[in-house]
Amino acid sequence: MDYTFTLMIGGLALVLGILVGYFVRQLVANREIQKTRKGAQNLLDEATTKYNELLRAAREEAIKVGNAAEAESKERRLEIQRIEKRVNQKEEALEQKLEAVERRERDLDSKKKDTERITAELQAIREKQLAKLESISGTSSEEAKTLLFQMLKQEVEEEALQQVRVWEAQIKEEADERVRDILATAIQRCATDVVSETTISAVPLPSDEMKGRLIGREGRNIRALEQATGVDLIIDDTPETVTISSFDPMRREVARLALSKLILDGRIHPARIKEIVDKTKTEVEATARSEGERAAYEAGVPGLHPELIKLLGQLKFRTSYGQNVLLHSLEVSHLAGMLAGEIGANVSVARKAGLLHDIGKAIDHQTEGPHALIGADLVKQWDKNPEVVQAIAEHHSEAETSTVMGFIVAAADAISGSRPGARRESLEHYLKRVKDLEDIAADFPGVEKTFAIQAGREVRVMVKPDKVDDLTAVRLARDISKKIEESLTYPGQIKVVVIRETTAIDYAK
Repeated sequence: MDYTFTLMIGGLALVLGILVGYFVRQLVANREIQKTRKGAQNLLDEATTKYNELLRAAREEAIKVGNAAEAESKERRLEIQRIEKRVNQKEEALEQKLEAVERRERDLDSKKKDTERITAELQAIREKQLAKLESISGTSSEEAKTLLFQMLKQEVEEEALQQVRVWEAQIKEEADERVRDILATAIQRCATDVVSETTISAVPLPSDEMKGRLIGREGRNIRALEQATGVDLIIDDTPETVTISSFDPMRREVARLALSKLILDGRIHPARIKEIVDKTKTEVEATARSEGERAAYEAGVPGLHPELIKLLGQLKFRTSYGQNVLLHSLEVSHLAGMLAGEIGANVSVARKAGLLHDIGKAIDHQTEGPHALIGADLVKQWDKNPEVVQAIAEHHSEAETSTVMGFIVAAADAISGSRPGARRESLEHYLKRVKDLEDIAADFPGVEKTFAIQAGREVRVMVKPDKVDDLTAVRLARDISKKIEESLTYPGQIKVVVIRETTAIDYAK
């Protein structure tokens, strides 16, 4: 019973506790709900306030944007109106200009028609006048044009010739002054003998009895001497003299020295002749080599090939118009170097080309062709400087002169050969050259007389005044000079003077 009562009381207490706990939880929950509702209401009120504020700000901004857009739209409408106004004004101006152009075109068409009409009238008048002039003058228009063209051509040619004459005089004066300075400086610096050494080709004998000993029994001595030396011995009626003849200067020198030694020795027979000649050949070759080395040293041209030195030394025994070729070459080397120094060219090349310019004369009796080209071929074998080879080939115009060095060597060669006392010229050769000068000048039309004066350095030409005028005389002098340059070989220069003399005669009565 007690147990059941206890269970009942416990059950009631449990139920009561549950109910109390339920009501307590409901009370707490209601309080929390009220609190949450209050917080939510507060958040809602704040959100509503912020929304209203943002909405009010947005409305204000929208009003501002709308006002700005309306103002910009209004300004654009005004700008468009201004642009439309300017376009309308330009269209009106263009229409006015088009109207003016059309009026001008109409005026031009009218003037063109008037011009064509006037041109046609002028052409008709011109044709009538031309026909009238042709009938009066008896000359057609084409003939008149030809005549007028010829007159104009002659007038232009005369004026051109006068101008050319003035230019030539100016250029010649300037060039002559410059050339005189250069040549005078070079010549003053190069002092040489007035007359160069010459090679003797005749051997004097102590007596005419020596001629017989030289000839020997049945001519065996002279034959042995000629065979050993390769020369011709001329023993004629000339007293106490034996003449040696040979194109080879070395052989001639060997024969001369050997003959002199035989005459001094007195023992003249074939064996002795051969011995003396062999010894003399060795001496002459040594002398030639020594002379070549000396000339190269004096010219300041080191490093020459031994063959060139040997050939250069052989020029010691060669003469040209009585002038020793080796001394001439040495002089040309000095002059060429000085001329090159004056004009700023290569001095060492000029000296070498001047020294070797006549080296072809050492073997020109053995080889066909001009000595300038022979010498150029020789030097080309042992010297690889193309300037030197070209200058040697050009110095006598066998090859066209196109290089500065060629002109320098040619000028130095002319100075050395044409200075007073440098060369001797035979009377026959001199007379022939003078006659050739006069004949060349006399071949030109209008020439009356010619005179070669100043030892052939000047030719004076007398012309007929009725056939040659003043301007033609200038042209004639130039043509004669060119013909002389093409036809003759001469040292230096030749002056051509054309003289036209007009004499007027009248009588007082």
